[in-house]
Amino acid sequence: MPHLAARMSRAKPSAIMLIAEKAKQLKAAGRDIISFSIGVPNFLPGPHVYEAARKALDKDSGQYGSNRGPEALLDAFIAHLEEGGLRGYQRSNIATGIGAKHMLYNLAEALLDEGDVIVFPVPYWTTYLDLAEIVGAEARLLPCPAEQNYKLTPAQLDAALPGAKVFLFNNPSNPTGMVYTEQEIAALADVLVRHPHVWIICDDIYNRMVFDGVGYHNFVNARPELRDRVIQVDSLSKTYGMPGWRVGFIAGPEAVANAMVTLNSNHITSIPEVVNAAALAALSGPQDVPASKNAEFAARRDQVYAALSAIPGVVCPRPQGAFYAFPNISCAFGKSHNGRMISNDVDFCSALLEAKGVACVPGSAFGDPLALRISYTCPAEQLAPGLQRFQEFIAELK
Repeated sequence: MPHLAARMSRAKPSAIMLIAEKAKQLKAAGRDIISFSIGVPNFLPGPHVYEAARKALDKDSGQYGSNRGPEALLDAFIAHLEEGGLRGYQRSNIATGIGAKHMLYNLAEALLDEGDVIVFPVPYWTTYLDLAEIVGAEARLLPCPAEQNYKLTPAQLDAALPGAKVFLFNNPSNPTGMVYTEQEIAALADVLVRHPHVWIICDDIYNRMVFDGVGYHNFVNARPELRDRVIQVDSLSKTYGMPGWRVGFIAGPEAVANAMVTLNSNHITSIPEVVNAAALAALSGPQDVPASKNAEFAARRDQVYAALSAIPGVVCPRPQGAFYAFPNISCAFGKSHNGRMISNDVDFCSALLEAKGVACVPGSAFGDPLALRISYTCPAEQLAPGLQRFQEFIAELK
């Protein structure tokens, strides 16, 4: 049998999906499982989205679509950007794809040659490191522990950028749920201005899920001179409860958007007509579902944060966006549960799942082995029992 390409030795399955799959298997076997593992919004878009999809089916042409995306959808995304304070983009600055993950992969192909350096903070979304390794780039990781609220400092960024090709930034953060303030974004933007050789990818797909009035802020607004180097990544998945529809966007310099279009012409050709219609309806139609879900997630955040803060030894900076918490659970290391030793985050999550039926993702999947990620998008009636089981598990450690 011929060998696979060498890059496949660097490609790994998603750690998040592996945990989610194990939880599914246990549930199928009859176990009472509560999953805090996967970041699925757990709500559906408004009825107008489905109505648009049905009408598109009735008028389906069966033809290929635009590699960039239909003009109406591009215009709707531009309006979406403007509502979020990002103005001045034209259709030539936009490209669409099969979800934000696809857009990030295309950006890695378009911007990074083998051996180039990409910089991003730790904790990071698991796919970031995987993408770097697949394309043969060098990942320069910047540790941001709980002690600094999981946030990158200007000094860290300034020291890391010499020799780098790409800076990848995620705000609000997956896995921590942390949100950078306007002042924090401005301070980082000042550093980026001093490093004109670096592309800046802003993976800000949770930009409509921000709590406490903190607001969403961006490098382009902070320092307009960065516009020619900033690529904004967005998605319908989280904001509109549409992860399965697979619609992602980028907004950036025309040369980058054109590169995305070229890659689409070779990878996917286009998004299907019915999906384009649903996406257009989501962006341009009523926004009551996203608004109400943002308020609901803020209330869930309060519930999760209160439960974690009540556990002695557990440290969790207060999330202000997305739908994640990232508690440091290293206080449990060196202890045991029913005779089972807890030496690290993987041991903790495995024992928690086996003993209490609660699935969480080990922090090492995000670059921080002292923590774990809780996604609080489970059915509402499961959240309190799941948190109680989590508290009981830690209380039972010896």
